[in-house]
Amino acid sequence: MLEVQVRIRQVKLIYQYKIKFLLFSGQETVARYTTCSGTQMGRGLGMTKIIPGAASSNADLALLLKQIVQLAHSAGAAIMEIYRSEDFGETSKADNSPLTLADLAAHKIIVAGLGKLESGYPILSEEDANIPYSERRNWSSFWLVDPLDGTKEFLKRNGEFTVNIALVENGIPVLGVVYAPVLDVCYFAARGNGAFMQRDGKPAQSVKTTIHAAGQAIKVVASRSHSDERTTALLQKLGAHECISMGSSLKLCLVAEGAAHFYPRLGPTMEWDTAAAHAVVSEAGGMVCDVAEQALRYNKEDLHNPEFLVLDKTNTALLKMLRNDS
Repeated sequence: MLEVQVRIRQVKLIYQYKIKFLLFSGQETVARYTTCSGTQMGRGLGMTKIIPGAASSNADLALLLKQIVQLAHSAGAAIMEIYRSEDFGETSKADNSPLTLADLAAHKIIVAGLGKLESGYPILSEEDANIPYSERRNWSSFWLVDPLDGTKEFLKRNGEFTVNIALVENGIPVLGVVYAPVLDVCYFAARGNGAFMQRDGKPAQSVKTTIHAAGQAIKVVASRSHSDERTTALLQKLGAHECISMGSSLKLCLVAEGAAHFYPRLGPTMEWDTAAAHAVVSEAGGMVCDVAEQALRYNKEDLHNPEFLVLDKTNTALLKMLRNDS
């Protein structure tokens, strides 16, 4: 009996011992501790075992985050090789949206990198999105990827394009990395671990959404390539405001870092355009919601997003104004 009790105690210790894990923070590393659950067994950094179908713990996500940041940088490096060349290899997709060699190169690197992770989660990428809903509907967790968000900005050579990688669980983005290789800025976040921005290789800084002060002009982000009359009309009703033009998912990230207060998107977008930045905004204290103030959901049968708003989740005055305007 004593021998059995000892063995049981040893098994418990295996599952309950504390491991030190690393949260990527630029050149610095933030050390934290957590107790392993049944969804993971520590086998060294970068070797976390996550059981497919089980919800990831915040510790699991922190371990994955560093790997995904590194993967986004690798995809960005491949994009930059083509960005510096004279031939982008531009073609058009079936919907007439542009496609370049950079889109395909980043897609290949990201899919290969995600495939090496032990999570075994399926991947939905803009460049490989023809997966029937009958198959996708059974995904409780999956990677949602836009290898090059802002291809039009890429073609314009204005630098405002990004690599977007998100982990979605039960329709909610719980991890996101947005990397702009030309600007050398990376936004990243994981549920329960905060949101961060790293610029020019400097140590990462925590980011938070903000609310404009009374009497202060509200800073509003607008799309550089997708302006429309309805958005213009909404901005006029806001009163005093400062408009900031930006391309790709960087628009959401400007709200996440507090550089802007509000981003209304009344035009068409896809789930892979927003999921990674959505995770960053959420961890930064913001919300990405439809006009009925319901958070965007992912892995819908129709992968188009509804019209949406991005702002600090405590900005009740702005929400009230938007309700009255609707």
